[in-house]
Parts: sequence; C-alpha cells; structure tokens
Amino acid sequence: MTFLLGSGAGFSGDRTDAAIPVVAELIRRGQPSALVFETLGERTLAAAHRAMRDEPDAGYEPLLAELLAPVLGDCLSHGITILGNFGAANPDGACHVVAELAGRAGFPQARIGRVHGDDIRAHLSSLDLQRWEAENRDLPGEETLISANVYLGAEPLAEALALGAEVVVTGRVADPALFLAPLVHHFGWAWDDWDRLAAGMMAGHLAECGAQVSGGYFADPGCKEVPNLATVGYPIIEVEEDGSLVVTKPPGTGGCVTERTVKEQLLYEVHDPANYLTPDVVVDLTSVEVRQVGPDRVAVSGIRGKAAPQRLKTTVCYEGGWQGEAEISYAGPNALARAQLAAQVLRERLTFRAPPELRTRLDIVGLASVFDSDAGDLQRTMPASASGDYRLRLAAEHAERRWVERATQELLALYCAGPAGGGGVRRHFQRRVCTASYLVKRSDVEAFATLFEKRSHYHVAS
Repeated sequence: MTFLLGSGAGFSGDRTDAAIPVVAELIRRGQPSALVFETLGERTLAAAHRAMRDEPDAGYEPLLAELLAPVLGDCLSHGITILGNFGAANPDGACHVVAELAGRAGFPQARIGRVHGDDIRAHLSSLDLQRWEAENRDLPGEETLISANVYLGAEPLAEALALGAEVVVTGRVADPALFLAPLVHHFGWAWDDWDRLAAGMMAGHLAECGAQVSGGYFADPGCKEVPNLATVGYPIIEVEEDGSLVVTKPPGTGGCVTERTVKEQLLYEVHDPANYLTPDVVVDLTSVEVRQVGPDRVAVSGIRGKAAPQRLKTTVCYEGGWQGEAEISYAGPNALARAQLAAQVLRERLTFRAPPELRTRLDIVGLASVFDSDAGDLQRTMPASASGDYRLRLAAEHAERRWVERATQELLALYCAGPAGGGGVRRHFQRRVCTASYLVKRSDVEAFATLFEKRSHYHVAS
C-alpha cells in the first residue's frame, strides 16, 4: 500500500499553519502516513546550544508548540506518525513539550521516541576527524566550542518507530533521513537495499525544504509564475514499496507542483548528481526521470543507490567574536550623492575611531549591495542618479563587542553630523558563529533510540 509523507515545516521559522491542510489531506486519504517537521540548520543548532547554555530548559525549536498544537491531536487520533528534528540541542526538552501538548489534546499516554548520539562534544578531541573536502579551518579550541553534531541517518529513527513511538524527536540528523525512517519501518526495506533506500532518501530530499518543491522559493514573476503563494501547499510524497514516488500537495492550496519545481528541488545542495552523499546511502541521480502525470502531480523514477559512506558529516560551531549592523536612509532629490557622502564620512571616521583589525563593509541598498564586494567595487561602477531612495548599511566584525558598538555608533552619529536628510537608523549586535565541517568514522558514533519518560519537575512554557 502507498505510504504518504507530508511536510509540516522546512526550516526554523517556517509557517506554523502549513501542516494543517497537509494533515487534513492525509486523514482524508486514510493511508499509512507520516508528518515530518524539518526545522534545523547548522546555525540554528548553534543558537539552540547558546539558548540552552543560558536557560537549561531551552534549546529546542522555539516554535515547537505553535507548529504541533494545531495538528498533534489529529495525528495521534488517526495514526499519523510525526517525526521532527525540532529537538535541536535539547531533545529532552522538546519531548517534554510534545508530552504536554499531547496531554492537552487528550492523549496523555502518547509514545514519544527520543534519538540519541548526534552530540559528540564530550569526546570530540579523541575522534579520528577528517576534514570535509572544502574545509580549510582548524578545529577550534574547547574554550570557543559551541556545538559538535554528527548528521545521523535513519536507523535510530526507525528503531524509535519499532519501539512503538508515535512521535519521534531528534537533534541533528540528515534532513531526508526523517522521511526515510518511516518508509523503512513500514515497508521493511533492508539497510543494504540501496536502490530503495536511495528512492526513500530522495523522497525526503524533495520534501525536506517544505514549500520549495511546491512553488515556494520558485516564483519569479513573468518568468516562473506561481498561483496563490500566500496559501502555498506543502508537499505530500506518495511512495510505493518498490521506491517509485509521486510529488503532490493538498488540493485547494496555492502553489504548484511541476516538473520544473521538482527538478529545482531535486538538485538542491547536490554537489555531485552521480554521488550524492547521505548517511544511509550514496544516491545516483544520473538516470532520473521527472514526469508530469497530472495537475500538481509529478512522478520521479530512475533513482539508484550505492553503499553508504563509511564516514559521517560532522558540523562544529564555535564562537567567532561579534558582528553588528547599522543602517540609515536617504531619499528624495540628490539622495544618492548624500548616501555616497555619508559612506565616505563613515569610512574616514573609522580609520581613526576603530582598530585596524575591525572588518567592515558598506553597502548602498538601492544602488549596489547583494552582489558587491566588501570593498564596494560595484558601487563605484554604477551610474549615478539625482534622486531615489537609498539605504546606507554598515556591517562590522571584531572579536570584542565594544569595537562593533563603536563602529555602529559612528553611523548613528550621521543623523546630525552627516549629510542632510538621513533617517530611520537601526542598530543590531550579535555574537558571531563560525562553522567547520569534518567527517567522523561511522564506527565511532553510537546512535540509538529510547522511549521518553516525562519528568514532573520539567518546566514547559504555556
């Protein structure tokens, strides 16, 4: 029987009502199904570790309750398994939230699986670490270390399902592994059935970014039209036992599922289509066929698999000093000249008001920003305009916060000590996170699952 994979979120900060129409469609179809929340990025995880450092009961997905509350009861009452990496740095804390929400929904005995083993900070220095091919940074010292997490595969998630978990909470896992696990559990695929594992992994890859495969991040007016993006439907992947799959979305929702949306997502973050590395299988996409089989229905076939790699990606996050931003607007007649003068004044001020190791960047938004260099090379080649609407943006970076504050304060001072008509200043500071990627031996990683037992003293926010 067809197994349905629904997406409830594609990143931390995604729409919190996205899962509602997905779950409604899964219930309507009445087929075996799972709902997946993918909410974890590398810097999201580092932020979660920092949050947990400040507050031990924090460190999981901040929107967890808002994401789950609208659909948890329906999923539990209709046998729809939920899987999510919303545990981030604190899977135990996330499990407590899920247990509390399940109780409020009338399911106090809901079985919650917890995956262990991704956090390797405690023995990082003793592991045989190999630099990822594009990595040129040295392993940070313990004094700056924030997090070190292995991208686990689907096996411990499938183990949680075998234990009877109705909700599976993880920390760092490979995003598509969240989708592969329920397929392996349901169909009984072997862990060396490489073609089926590859198909299941790519089913997850297609859905892991939420609406990206159904029109989100795809729309480009006049070039790639997407209807009703405000109500874009998140994907549902129909998977058969032989690994064949169809990408679709809930009826009545906005967006579109076409060959083009599927092809874009299929190649997303794939550096080598013949050897796409995942923890569970190496995927070969060179023979893939993408075919429209109906409105908002695209079949994907020809996915092949090879033996899983012997090393797993590990992301290490560490403190990188401070960074800050400050902006000021200039509009109306001669606005560009005034913005350029403000940039010149700021550059001159920073030569004697800040240390030489302060790194800065000045953009004029509306003239040149996204594609410019830190030195502003593109700005100097752009044609001048007598009037318009421009925003001068300063970015600054230093090991010490005080120098970042000093730099952004110099922009604030342009209110009265700079060109005419500046306004709308905003300033923002934050600690900078640096990341480095390594490969760790699979044999050095101990990943497993347990059923969660709620502790009464744990605080869960309302």
